[in-house]
Amino acid sequence: MAFSGSRDACPMVKNILLLDSEGKRVAVKYYSDDWPTNNAKLAFEKSLFTKTMKSNARTEAEITMFDNYIVVYKFVQDLHFFVTGGDDENELILASVLQGFFDSVSLLLRSTVDKREALENLDLIFLCLDEIVEKGYGVLFLNLYIAS
Repeated sequence: MAFSGSRDACPMVKNILLLDSEGKRVAVKYYSDDWPTNNAKLAFEKSLFTKTMKSNARTEAEITMFDNYIVVYKFVQDLHFFVTGGDDENELILASVLQGFFDSVSLLLRSTVDKREALENLDLIFLCLDEIVEKGYGVLFLNLYIAS
């Protein structure tokens, strides 16, 4: 079923990033054209990592404004999970997308959430990304909107 509802009714995710402890890509997915080139994407990832790397986002997800985007992030072992939305998005919904991604990866990796396991199961992580967000819209929230 194609989504034809109002954009205001459903959150828009700009990207989901999974970076290692050095800020290098493990798995990333962009859902908007805000970063038109690969170099722009890499520069965004590097800047975001640099800004957040000293944060203590290991127990709870943290929220920050970065380059006019809302970014929700969490660190586990040597992996850094990020979800980015526009500056007008609901932080709690973006945090739910982040938590859903983290929980899914944790289940897929059988609770061994580290870079080595993630790289060995990269196909499952990308499948997970495809199931969580479709065309930038959080699938869970899209389904709730369509059902209402």
